[in-house]
Amino acid sequence: MKFLVGLLLGSSVIFGAVDLNTANIKELSSLKGVGTKKAEAIISYREANCFDSIVELERVKGIGKKTVAKNRDNLTVSECK
Repeated sequence: MKFLVGLLLGSSVIFGAVDLNTANIKELSSLKGVGTKKAEAIISYREANCFDSIVELERVKGIGKKTVAKNRDNLTVSECK
């Protein structure tokens, strides 16, 4: 079971990083320490303030430095539109 979970989590690296400016709830929920509620908070923040950097994720309620650090290698930020 642990192998399967590790394989699924590792697949985000293989298939590309999660883009904070375009990811849907399912993609955001795949991040370590991010569930549906936090994914919804990220999307709400994004709708009001496009992400300019990964560090800006810390401004979302419920997301701290540790969560950002755990996911840094799986995150990306596309240009704001």
